[in-house]
Amino acid sequence: KDPRFADRRVRQAFAHAINKKELVEGVAMGLAREVDGPVRPGSWAYTDRVTHFEFDPAKAKELLAAAGWSDRDGDGLVEDQDGKPFVFTIRTNQGNDERKKIAEIIQQRLAEVGVKAEIQIIDWASFIKEFVKPRKFDALVLGLGSGTDPDQYVIWHSSQTGPDQMNRTGYANPEVDALLERGRASCHQPQRLQHYHRIQEILAEDVPMLFLYVRDALPVVSSRIHGLDPGPSGITYNFHEWFVPRPLQVYTSG
Repeated sequence: KDPRFADRRVRQAFAHAINKKELVEGVAMGLAREVDGPVRPGSWAYTDRVTHFEFDPAKAKELLAAAGWSDRDGDGLVEDQDGKPFVFTIRTNQGNDERKKIAEIIQQRLAEVGVKAEIQIIDWASFIKEFVKPRKFDALVLGLGSGTDPDQYVIWHSSQTGPDQMNRTGYANPEVDALLERGRASCHQPQRLQHYHRIQEILAEDVPMLFLYVRDALPVVSSRIHGLDPGPSGITYNFHEWFVPRPLQVYTSG
């Protein structure tokens, strides 16, 4: 709803301006994978057949210009038709060094395409109460959790935009609304798959959120333990099936 971001080409320009590989290597130390949507790779509803915006600052500048943002006075900042520079604030929560680093790297990359991003770090309670819930923000760096089921009605449906609801971006797309409703109304997985793949296609193109990466988990389990079967949701889902073969048992009752 912010006029600076209302044009989809601006959001797509940001996607081209940000180097996700740089974030994966520099922030997550390589222990993450780039993503273009909200469904975890490896889960049954995931698809990678969606629009992927490569790191391309020149294309980012081209899209900004097409949306009316150009450096008209040569000061390095793009401006709108009225000469107002593109300046906005990225907010994130205190105590999370990972998110702070993400904001700083994004700030640098956006500066290269003429957009000035200021960073504000706020304590968690104030961050949620004063900015996130009432939607008083330009942009946020946050994590998005997902369960084993791909239903994300509460995050993307246009009816979920109240202060205590999860559609923080105010995203409203009639086709996505309909797909979300159909997806949660069906118990037939192949049918649901069609709906969730289409949702991912739309979100990747629309860029209501700029998805960066999904972290890799690093659980450590003794090699004596057998029966582990890593899956998209981790390793503990089948914990009741783990066992230590008798020859490897060290701790036994008297």
